[in-house]
Amino acid sequence: MRASHTSEQYVPIDDTRLFVAERGHGYPIIVLHGGPGLDHHMFGDYLDPLTDRFRLLLVDQRSHGRSDRAPEDTWTLARHARDVGELARALGLARYAVLGHSYGAFVALQHAAAFPGEAAQTIVSSGLPAARFLAEVEANLARFEPIELREQVASSWAREQGARTQADMAAIMHDQFPFHFADPLDPRIAEFEARSAGTVYAPDVLRLMSSQNYGGIELEDRLGAISQPLLVLAGRHDRTCSVAGAEAIARGAPHAELVVFEHSGHMTYVEENERYLAAVRGFLARHAT
Repeated sequence: MRASHTSEQYVPIDDTRLFVAERGHGYPIIVLHGGPGLDHHMFGDYLDPLTDRFRLLLVDQRSHGRSDRAPEDTWTLARHARDVGELARALGLARYAVLGHSYGAFVALQHAAAFPGEAAQTIVSSGLPAARFLAEVEANLARFEPIELREQVASSWAREQGARTQADMAAIMHDQFPFHFADPLDPRIAEFEARSAGTVYAPDVLRLMSSQNYGGIELEDRLGAISQPLLVLAGRHDRTCSVAGAEAIARGAPHAELVVFEHSGHMTYVEENERYLAAVRGFLARHAT
């Protein structure tokens, strides 16, 4: 399904401008991409069925994609989280939800903990509450199968801190995608790459943030401050953001719900798209007021 209404705009916030691709009408959802270093194209058209009732605001986060360049010292998890509220105010949103996936989930969770209640609902998709959970990545790389892809995948992670060009990042992501699907040979990987084409990569952001533990998220002792309903989505076979991390979020946040996708890795919205969309719809319907 393609959204019937689409538009694009630059939205000034504080010290920069964010690029926003808008799809659909209805209740607004600010959608935060993963990475770091990617942009809103990573969602392709996978979320478009939601546009029958929701206004998707797909953001290129600070210094990502087509957003303006901002000072390097502002490329932080805390600043990305602050930008969410700045963007909502700039757009005149009185009430809205936030959906973040992967690094975007880190941002969404940071925003919920640092600015409780700014968003009416928050959806954390394939995220973690603390950087300590990322230690599992090394172990998962060491035992990754099929073995003929192990070197390719391990190399992709190692090359992140040396990314310089668009081509560098495109190659890194292509080589890394098998790690992020439950089935590393899933034919939908090629389909996903086609449906998410057009990404404007930010290799300098990836290079910096991969050397700093991807923002160094540390929220386990602050989850109790989150006042809005929180939906936590996780893939059973996620090798990057484990179910254990998702369970820690759900335990710590007072109004959290956890949904585990039993046949997914990190790319839940691709691997189990219909169930993913149903979970988002159901959550927002339950917490509409």
